[in-house]
Amino acid sequence: MKHILIIEDETSIAELQRDYLELHGFHVEMVHSGEAGLQRALEGAFDLLILDLMLPGLNGFEICRQVRAAKDLPILIVSAKKEDIDKIRGFGQGADDYLVKPFSPSELVARVKAHLARYERLVGGSGAAAAVKSAATSASAPAPAAEELCVRGLRINTASRRVYVLDREIAFTTKEFDLLSFLVMNPNRVFSKEHLFERLWGMDSAGDIMTVAVHIRKLREKIEADPSNPQYIETVWGAGYRLTV
Repeated sequence: MKHILIIEDETSIAELQRDYLELHGFHVEMVHSGEAGLQRALEGAFDLLILDLMLPGLNGFEICRQVRAAKDLPILIVSAKKEDIDKIRGFGQGADDYLVKPFSPSELVARVKAHLARYERLVGGSGAAAAVKSAATSASAPAPAAEELCVRGLRINTASRRVYVLDREIAFTTKEFDLLSFLVMNPNRVFSKEHLFERLWGMDSAGDIMTVAVHIRKLREKIEADPSNPQYIETVWGAGYRLTV
């Protein structure tokens, strides 16, 4: 059973989310303040985090940033803040998705299922439970053969999901790694924001393609010597992005 943490100060909204998720077989825990939510998110073994932004004590942006720095799990922001700048900031802090209140509970469940399914495919297991199983068997199981993608000084190990720039390892979030790997595996091809969003996020959510631009910016900050003059990921104005080799 998948474990989900909801950090939401409005009890009625948190209970609505919990009830719909439990109807679909999820185990749900609720926390109603910022500090307590962050502590629980960092200490607990959760498969997905649902996070409000306007919380007492500590805002959701800071919680998202700290959780993303410590853990690799899907983070879904559910907030009444609907301005583009808030969405951009949320994605920039590492959120995987952004749902504006009021929302359809059925859509929330659908997004949760989609992110969990995609995460399982990426890690080759079942979230927190898989991590425990992997740790228990790693001593006896042979390590998989490393598969590497190389572009000049950029090296991506798809087996270990590690990225090296000039032999220096750089930390990437799940979505950042997926986006970079996809571009490297399809060099010199131009992909629109819409195509990348559909391919990597897999949901047709109007307005949320801005997350692609945010993630491209984050990639450039991590792999480019001069992000303002990118040598790897180019912008093709009016068309999209391509990784040049």
